[in-house]
Amino acid sequence: MAFDSVETFRNKRSEALKFIQSKTELRPDYMLILGTGLGQLADEMEIETSISYDKIPHFPVSTVEGHNGKLLFGSLGGKDVVAMQGRFHFYEGYTMQQIAFPVRVLKENGAGTLFVSNACGGMNPNYSRGDIMLIRDHINMLGDNPLMGPNDDDLGPRFPDMSEPYSERLIDIAKNVALESNLQMHQGVYVALSGPMLETKSEYRFLRLIGADVVGMSTVPEVIAAIHMGMEVLGISAITDECFPDALKPVNMEEILEAAAIAEPKMTRVIVNVLKKL
Repeated sequence: MAFDSVETFRNKRSEALKFIQSKTELRPDYMLILGTGLGQLADEMEIETSISYDKIPHFPVSTVEGHNGKLLFGSLGGKDVVAMQGRFHFYEGYTMQQIAFPVRVLKENGAGTLFVSNACGGMNPNYSRGDIMLIRDHINMLGDNPLMGPNDDDLGPRFPDMSEPYSERLIDIAKNVALESNLQMHQGVYVALSGPMLETKSEYRFLRLIGADVVGMSTVPEVIAAIHMGMEVLGISAITDECFPDALKPVNMEEILEAAAIAEPKMTRVIVNVLKKL
């Protein structure tokens, strides 16, 4: 697999950043990634600028249903934010470097905190469709990561520590927000696989055995890149299907989007109220 040189990668980020900054004067500290079926959080934003991904130099383009493919600048919870309305996945054929590219660029635009959301399958028997889960840790089973290849020391260290990928400070704030709002919010471990196929019964059993509570096909690359650059991360999963091997049923995208719509108001309330407390 070919990787961009450090200089080439810097030039690509510079060109994307220059274009974005020509469209808005906002330099938000808070970045949001809105996962499958969760793009409607944007409705809560006061949007100042909307930029389609296909207009931004070197940005990938979302190809998945439920991902609108827009970069939104505005305010949410009283804070300036930038939201990715749609993300990129390994199974779409993008490299890890491409998947993490927006996080790299928006960090250089001023973002120091990343809120990441996703739709996932619940393997913990205590979880149900439409529930939300605070991500305490993750397991990377994608078979790759965005730090492969040359390291740009200006971005971060060659060997970044991953002992606390999800900020304990932000987790505590989110837990308190859920309590104050009388919202049930689980806490657990997210495992990322490449997809796009869902898992077999035996794979679900294996993933439970190694300590995962939910399974998805995203999030981990962006979080790794964010931690590499010293960002603080909060992750929340929307449980859109139940992955219990002994009672496994086929699912379809329509059902996943329906479950995401149930979870979305809960996730929105948590994120908005966390922002208000920061």
